[in-house]
Amino acid sequence: MRLRFAALVAAVGVALAACGGGPSAAEDPNAPIRVAVSPTPHGEILEYVKDNLAEKAGIDIEIVKFDDYNRPNEAVAHGELEANYFQHVPYLDEYRKQRGGDFAWVAPVHLEPLAVYSKQHESLQEIPDGATVTLSNDPANQFRGLKLLEQGGLIKLKPDAAVGTRLEAAIAENPKNIDFKDLSPDQLPRSVDDAAAAVVNGNYAIKANLKDPVLVESAENNPYANGLVTTPALAEDPRIQKLAELLRSPEVKNFINEKWGGVAVVPAD
Repeated sequence: MRLRFAALVAAVGVALAACGGGPSAAEDPNAPIRVAVSPTPHGEILEYVKDNLAEKAGIDIEIVKFDDYNRPNEAVAHGELEANYFQHVPYLDEYRKQRGGDFAWVAPVHLEPLAVYSKQHESLQEIPDGATVTLSNDPANQFRGLKLLEQGGLIKLKPDAAVGTRLEAAIAENPKNIDFKDLSPDQLPRSVDDAAAAVVNGNYAIKANLKDPVLVESAENNPYANGLVTTPALAEDPRIQKLAELLRSPEVKNFINEKWGGVAVVPAD
């Protein structure tokens, strides 16, 4: 698994340094819950909770934003932060296999349907022989992308293909001899300019303001809901449980639907 260390934005380093000075939530039951998020949409959703719901619920939230998919889990595993909200269960499972760490999945919050974008073609059927298609280099989202491309008729996967199967080994039929290139998720939106098509994670598509996908993953019975993750020691902490309740509240579901129109981001069941 090629989990890539992306450079963190400077603000993240400052925020972590600031968080390190006081007692952790595990040591002090009245301490704030420090939560790592991807800026969009996770950070926006958590900011809504912090600004509108947290005080009344009696919890204090500190938000730490990361542009990288690896550091949020590391920060929780090492006790730098109490929780994170940026990932789905298949990603967390693969992370544990490759890097270890003791985590507890708390609750799903929202789904970002994966989508295929192209500036050159209006459908997958228009993609010519030998064209380049880009997709994620993290195994969980890469396999998810391959499944979406299979759904669109571009390829066929081997029956035993699964998360972690090498890209070339997962594909049974590639009738157009598509050249697949795997990139870190944050690079995928930029690849839309040059590739015939790109399979882009929802948060990065929103951040890059990508519009009019040629194919969108179905939200029905989708296992890739993003949710709240903490450590086993804090899984039953009243503040973590209250935060999960707020993230799944009708108010947050309304906020998600109003902000993203029930398309790019949808509340989890």
